[in-house]
Amino acid sequence: MRTLTLRGGARVAVVAAEWYDAFGVVTRGRVQLELRDGEPGPVLGRDAGFWLRGTGVRALRNPGRRTARVLIVTPRARNVACKSTPRTPVTE
Repeated sequence: MRTLTLRGGARVAVVAAEWYDAFGVVTRGRVQLELRDGEPGPVLGRDAGFWLRGTGVRALRNPGRRTARVLIVTPRARNVACKSTPRTPVTE
């Protein structure tokens, strides 16, 4: 997880390799999605969630004057091995 902070009017490019499978949640302010064809996309407010995979988003922009924050969540590796320790019986 990481937090992206966008000052008023700021724009951050979405690089596909870095944002693959990323899910964003606006935690403060408003964020506008900029589409690949250069057209402005929807403006999302606080608590709005969005996927970036397959959406055609090329940038995130803060359309307001106040700072906006987006929590970026990416899934963990799918093949994670968990080690468990054998339970020792409790004797009294």
